[in-house]
Amino acid sequence: MDTNLITIDDFSRIDLRVAEVKSVENHPNADKLLILKIDAGDGIKDRQLVAGLKGHYSPAELIGKKIIIVNNLTPAVLRGVESQGMLLAAQDAGRVVILSPEKDVRPGASIR
Repeated sequence: MDTNLITIDDFSRIDLRVAEVKSVENHPNADKLLILKIDAGDGIKDRQLVAGLKGHYSPAELIGKKIIIVNNLTPAVLRGVESQGMLLAAQDAGRVVILSPEKDVRPGASIR
């Protein structure tokens, strides 16, 4: 039996939401990290995520992009900058690809 299995109750505790990237800047203390300011539809102004996207996406490619985030993740400090959530991405053969909704939806839309 796989010991990494979770129950539906475990999964239901994860709040996955659509967010829109509003601005992007380089992390001042890390070569591979970017700081994304996002709108997650929850009214939190200047909410930010720190993500290892540098070298995979340019800031121009990210601004305006709809992404999927873990909305209720405990904030973490990454190299001195607080990250207030996590975006979802796939990694394959050294590439990082952000997961995004197939069709346009508003920031804050729930993923079920």
